[in-house]
Amino acid sequence: MTITHEENEAIIGRASINDIEAILATPLVDPNEVEHVVKNNADSIFTWDYSLARPQLRKLYEKAKTGQWNGTTDLPWDMDVDVEKTVAEDQALIGNGIDPNWYAETPLAKWGDKEWLEFGIQSRKWSLSQFLHGEQGALICTAKITETVPWYDAKLYASTQVVDEARHVEVFARYLDEKLGGGYPINAHLEMLLDDIINDSRWDFTYLGMQIMVEGLALAAFGYLHQLTNEPLLKQLLRYVMSDEARHVAFGVLSLKEVYDGMSDAEIKDRQEFAYEASIRMRDRFLQQEVWRHMGVDPKVVVPLMVNDPGRKMFQQLLFAKIVPNCKKLGLLDRNDKWLRHRFEEMGVIQFENMENTGEEYLQFELGKEVGAPAAN
Repeated sequence: MTITHEENEAIIGRASINDIEAILATPLVDPNEVEHVVKNNADSIFTWDYSLARPQLRKLYEKAKTGQWNGTTDLPWDMDVDVEKTVAEDQALIGNGIDPNWYAETPLAKWGDKEWLEFGIQSRKWSLSQFLHGEQGALICTAKITETVPWYDAKLYASTQVVDEARHVEVFARYLDEKLGGGYPINAHLEMLLDDIINDSRWDFTYLGMQIMVEGLALAAFGYLHQLTNEPLLKQLLRYVMSDEARHVAFGVLSLKEVYDGMSDAEIKDRQEFAYEASIRMRDRFLQQEVWRHMGVDPKVVVPLMVNDPGRKMFQQLLFAKIVPNCKKLGLLDRNDKWLRHRFEEMGVIQFENMENTGEEYLQFELGKEVGAPAAN
C-alpha cells in the first residue's frame, strides 16, 4: 500500500520523501541564535500510588543507579587529540563516504586529499554537534516525561535519565570546545523534530519521539562511530554514553508496550504517522547541508547524489537498526493494514525488523562489558 502524495504532504510537508528541492528549502538555523522557545502543552501529573507495579521499570531504575559515571573525572581530558590524524585514519578505513563515480561531473571531482580531509574534519564536527543538540533535546524531553508520565516507577527512572542527559550534553560540548575548536548550529530538520516532540501534549508522544526514535537512532550512530574511530578519548566517551543510551531506549520500549497494546486502531495510526514523520526528519538531517556550504559547495549540486549513492544509502539505513525492531516490539509495524511496515519498506529499512529490540538488549551495553557480548541477567 503506497502512500499517496496527499498523505505525505499532510505528514511530512512534501509529496515525496526524496523531493530534494523541498528538503533544501527548509531554512537553516541562524548560527547566532542562542535561545529557542517551544510551547510545552503538557499537564504535570502527580501520582499518589507509590506501589511498585512495573518490575521491569524498577529493574531499569536499579541499573541506572549503579551505572552512573562522572564526565569530569572518568574521561582522560588531558589527552591530546590530533583531529587531522584521527579523521585521516578513519577515511583510510571507509573512504570519504561518497563513491567517486557519483560526483564526477561536480566540483568535488577537483578535490584532492586536502579538501577531502577538511570535509572529513568538518563532518566530524557537524556530527558531534548534532549529537550535542539532540542530547539537550533529550534532557528537556526526559524532564517533561518525569512531569507527565502517570506511573511512579517511570517517574523514578526518568529522573535518572535527566542526570544522564545532562552528563551527555556536558561531555559532547566539552569535546567540541576543547578538542575540535567548536561546532555547528543545530540542523533545521533535527530542530523541527525536537519542536514537534516537545510541543505535543500527549505524554506517550514524548516517549515515542525521543526514547524510541531519536535515542534509537543515536544509539546506532554512536555504535557506528565507536567502532570506526581509534581516537581514545572519543572512543571512551562514546562507550560511556552508549551505556546510558541503551537504557533510555529500553525505557521507551518497556513503557509504551503496555500502553499501545490497549489502544484503538485510530490512536495507533496517529503514532504510526508520527514515527514515520520522525524517521524522515532524521534521515533528512544526515544530508549535511551545513557542511557543504562551509566547503563552498552548493548543496543542490551534491545532495541529490548523496540521496542516491548506494554507500551513503547503506550508512543511513544502518542508523535504523534499533528503531525498526523497537517499533515492531511496540506493535506499530503491522496495525492498520501494515501501514508503518509499508513506510519502512519505501525507506529501505524494513530488513532490520527481526534484529534484537532494546527492551532487554540494554544489559549488553553495561560498563565493563564488551559491546555485543551476551549479557547475564
